[in-house]
Amino acid sequence: MRVVSLPVPSPLPMVALALLAVATTVLAQDAAPPVRIATGLVAGAPTVHPGVRVFRGLPYAAPPTGERRWRAPQPAPAWTGVRQADEFGPACMQDTARRRAPWTEEFMVQEGVSEDCLYLNVWTASGTGAPATRPVLVYIHGGAFREGSGAVSVYDGTTFAARGLVVVTINYRLGAFGFLAHPAFSAEATTSSSGVHGVLDAIAALTWVRDNIAAFGGDPARVTIAGQSAGAAMVHALTASPPARGLFHRAIAQSGSGIAGITPIVLAEAEQRGADLATALGATTAAALRAVPAADVMREAARAGSAGLTLRPAIDGRVLVADTPDAFARGIQNDVPMLTGLTADEGSSAPTYGRMTREQFLEQTRGRFVELADRFLALYPAGTDAEAAVSQVAAARDRGKASMFLWAELRQKSPATASKVFTYYFTRGMPWPEHPQFAAFHTGDVPYAFGALERLARPWTRVDRALSDAMMSYWVNFATSGDPNGGQATPFPHVDPASPATMELGERVGRRPLMDDVRLAFWRDFFASPHGKRVGMF
Repeated sequence: MRVVSLPVPSPLPMVALALLAVATTVLAQDAAPPVRIATGLVAGAPTVHPGVRVFRGLPYAAPPTGERRWRAPQPAPAWTGVRQADEFGPACMQDTARRRAPWTEEFMVQEGVSEDCLYLNVWTASGTGAPATRPVLVYIHGGAFREGSGAVSVYDGTTFAARGLVVVTINYRLGAFGFLAHPAFSAEATTSSSGVHGVLDAIAALTWVRDNIAAFGGDPARVTIAGQSAGAAMVHALTASPPARGLFHRAIAQSGSGIAGITPIVLAEAEQRGADLATALGATTAAALRAVPAADVMREAARAGSAGLTLRPAIDGRVLVADTPDAFARGIQNDVPMLTGLTADEGSSAPTYGRMTREQFLEQTRGRFVELADRFLALYPAGTDAEAAVSQVAAARDRGKASMFLWAELRQKSPATASKVFTYYFTRGMPWPEHPQFAAFHTGDVPYAFGALERLARPWTRVDRALSDAMMSYWVNFATSGDPNGGQATPFPHVDPASPATMELGERVGRRPLMDDVRLAFWRDFFASPHGKRVGMF
């Protein structure tokens, strides 16, 4: 970086002295020596927090373009000289909404997109006296497997790095580019099948972390994978993936653990869907598909999506050999401690959330709960429109908590499981006077966990800052030792099937009973029924 020296008058006013101190800190960080990784030297940039550097846009694999499209990620090419890692790489191919309430710009992709997108970002402490082996947090973004990136504002790792973690955020191929299966791709694969290229990207990023993170002060033997929504689903996929074994040692899944979960797609079904899409594109061979312009792939995938095509990881028998519950039942999982939870109002982005009339609620109840409908209505009555609206929200919250607990109970009871599960229930509605209806919405816990409140223009209070501080302490403790407890933090219980409870994270922080026995018994019966398998986790 070019440094300009300016004459400074003397004596200096106090404000000028303060500004000079900040400038001196920044220049000292800018002058930090480059870091050597396997592919060459990289120079990072300072963050707004003194003592923290960020390395943006580091390639962890070769661009998955041309002949590398729909193949396992290949090693990143080396370079000569010093690579300036001061800009995020492009996001992977997707339609960018920029903003979609309740997800304002801070939650959404704002940068450009490209097929050349396999980049990651690193935040780490710098300067003398920094620990040499710090725990590593690798965060996997959400976005329904079709949008998102590691550059999203609320994933900024500065505050975590200031608290002693090395933070890594990653991009991975999305939509048709990451999860399209096709018989031709499967036939040519030697180490992987098709329909899982986005998962293979995450594994390649974790391999990069194993091989390079020590250069940034990170400990490759203390890696925590974490993610929210689709990122949480990816975390679960990695716990069931043999090629990912040994690449991580703990896992955090935010809004992504449930007894019903996401119905897995078997390879044969995924290949048929991919073949249909390929036919629509007029390309039936692997070579012809790789020659289709990316914009055409996006357009046809969007059309197929409107007709019901869902693109997500397939159980291909190599990268993913089973869904998560089956993997734990068979003892083939990557058994690591897990911290998992959900927000109270996961579904509040829906326009009908808390607004159903009595007739709408009763119609939904009869269709969803069938022979269990009368039991459900005894617990969640709908005598009036107002009562139905209250019951709708209460039932949605209980369904999410029960689904999460039953999943954790199943995992904890597996004879092949030695590690503990810790669950939380996030109840804080982000202060947002213009949109109180969203309450504790899906993804609303992320800026609290990252200590990124100041990245959003909200009227934050002492309660919000205290909650964020508590969550960061739990996340740092967990990444350090596999247990969120430690220091002065309020005790965080692990899952005990004999005592259904969870950790409330909200205006109140502490253990809370899950729900009363009658309600839990209802949800246990529901999720054991054929109808419960179709509802999903929230």
